[in-house]
Amino acid sequence: MATLGMSGTERAAVEKFRQDVVEPSMTNLVILDFWAEWCGPCKQLTPVLEKVAAQYADRGVRLVKVNVDEEKFIAAQFRIQSIPTVYALFQGQPVADLSGARTEGQLSGALDQLLAQLPIQGEAQQLEAEIEPLIAMGEQVLGEGDAERAASIFRQIVEMAPENAEALAGLARALVATGELDEARTTLARVPEKEAGATAVAQARSAIALAEIAPAGESGELESRIAANPDDHAARYELAGTLMARGDRDAAADQLLESIRRDRDHDDGAARKRLLQLIEAVGLEDPWAAAQRRRLSAILFG
Repeated sequence: MATLGMSGTERAAVEKFRQDVVEPSMTNLVILDFWAEWCGPCKQLTPVLEKVAAQYADRGVRLVKVNVDEEKFIAAQFRIQSIPTVYALFQGQPVADLSGARTEGQLSGALDQLLAQLPIQGEAQQLEAEIEPLIAMGEQVLGEGDAERAASIFRQIVEMAPENAEALAGLARALVATGELDEARTTLARVPEKEAGATAVAQARSAIALAEIAPAGESGELESRIAANPDDHAARYELAGTLMARGDRDAAADQLLESIRRDRDHDDGAARKRLLQLIEAVGLEDPWAAAQRRRLSAILFG
């Protein structure tokens, strides 16, 4: 706002706006709420704005309220015609009109979209940048088979970010690999509800489920049953579980795929369901998982 030709009061209002709104918006997302004491809808919206702004404070969101009766000049610059009017500002410019967001869910959804698009660096974003390479390290170590070291790495990440879904899921999977199923379940239960559908969480959930159902028995008898009757699907299913428990995912997948090839509908598609569960536990982006999906597709659609 140019101050040429303004009165002293107007220049003071502009300076206050610069300090309270423009400067913070250089690095933060500022929610600018135009309101008045006599406005009933404003009073209903205020607690929603304050609650959501507090929840997003560590992600670089700040709430600034502008009383249109006390700061008429600023309201006029924004051409406020009705209230409540709520804008989101970044680097001194309006980036969204949030006036239609009247519930916590609507406002949170709008903020999530904005934060995903704008280079805002709040405490939460900085922490995410710090732990991202650590999570990658934990996944690499776990993939190399050193579950105990992976668990140690993920524990350190969880100490830094107690609600990080990827870290909690990684720790749960590492605990499954070390045989600590009870702790793995407890760890996964700590994932925030809003992150419950995340890919990493689903992967950990499948790993736990596989560990719960995979028997750790001997394979000799099962192999003999299959040699005597290649269509003994129950034996193949149990053998696959035993192989999973040993960590031999290749042989487990072979047994399940052969069962599917022989009778894809046996026991309501049990072999296919367990194979998909194994693939999810390994990770859908893993090259091994991609290879098994291709093998499965060749059987089902070839």
